[in-house]
Amino acid sequence: MAPSSKAEKKAAVDAAAWMFNVVTSVGIIIVNKALMGGYGFSFATTLTGLHFVTTTIMTLVLRMLGYVQPSHLPLSELLKFVFFANFSIVGMNVSLMWNSVGFYQIAKLSMIPVSCLLEVCLDKIRYSRDTKLSIGVVLLGVGVCTVTDVSVNMKGFVAAFIAVWSTSLQQYYVHYLQRKYSLSSFNLLGHTAPAQAGSLLLLGPFLDYWLTNNRVDQYAYDVPSSMFILLSCTIAVGTNLSQFICIGRFTAVSFQVLGHMKTILVLVMGFFFFGREGLNLHVVIGMIIAVVGMMWYGSASSKPGGKERWSHSLPTNKTESR
Repeated sequence: MAPSSKAEKKAAVDAAAWMFNVVTSVGIIIVNKALMGGYGFSFATTLTGLHFVTTTIMTLVLRMLGYVQPSHLPLSELLKFVFFANFSIVGMNVSLMWNSVGFYQIAKLSMIPVSCLLEVCLDKIRYSRDTKLSIGVVLLGVGVCTVTDVSVNMKGFVAAFIAVWSTSLQQYYVHYLQRKYSLSSFNLLGHTAPAQAGSLLLLGPFLDYWLTNNRVDQYAYDVPSSMFILLSCTIAVGTNLSQFICIGRFTAVSFQVLGHMKTILVLVMGFFFFGREGLNLHVVIGMIIAVVGMMWYGSASSKPGGKERWSHSLPTNKTESR
């Protein structure tokens, strides 16, 4: 009875974590589209820096209230994480600007096999045949849904390559640091958010000017646009936290596979907002294939031998509270 109750509780918490991530991720996409499309705020990197400022404030408040306990993360590990994370943000922004929508979607899909490769090489994870096949079905389904025109140039390919590898490494590193240093999601955010906020706010205005030829300090701020910026920053706190929670509870690969549910939800919401032009037969077929693949992945990876470590487990490094 007790083991069953424990398993049910874990399943409920897992489902809540995924739902939290899906809702906040879809929400921030909608708000940012309104902010950038409706109000012309095209400073994506600077906006991300503001997201981490808000996240930093949240972790400081929680620490003052006693909900976040003091913890330790070596400076070398923090710098490596910030390096990967910032290259991920910059790479994705540049890739979106330099590539067609189709190639950008292909690049995003390629994060799944790259994340698998990292787990196989660095964590010695072994996947069963069904787990591999289910990942392939997810890739096929999402590809049918999203990939349209595919054109690429050399600088776009380089940007996409950097974006894919840095994002995959950043997500792998979230799971790695939480396990190795016994850090909760709140604790890890408390270490990384201030460093990302500072570095992105220093880099962001220059990068945004290079990409858009517009200066963030010359943007015509008004009450509606400022409210959308504030709303985007508020939702980003949940997005950042839920990402760390999900990757910490699962793995980067699972986060990528099941995370494509967000892509499907965005397409469905686009149908409701923009009518039948946002949804056609091949998109519906792709959605069905992707959902079947996600369900298969969840079943296959949870079975004995579906996804297991074949080397010694990663040692943890628990530090005393300071």
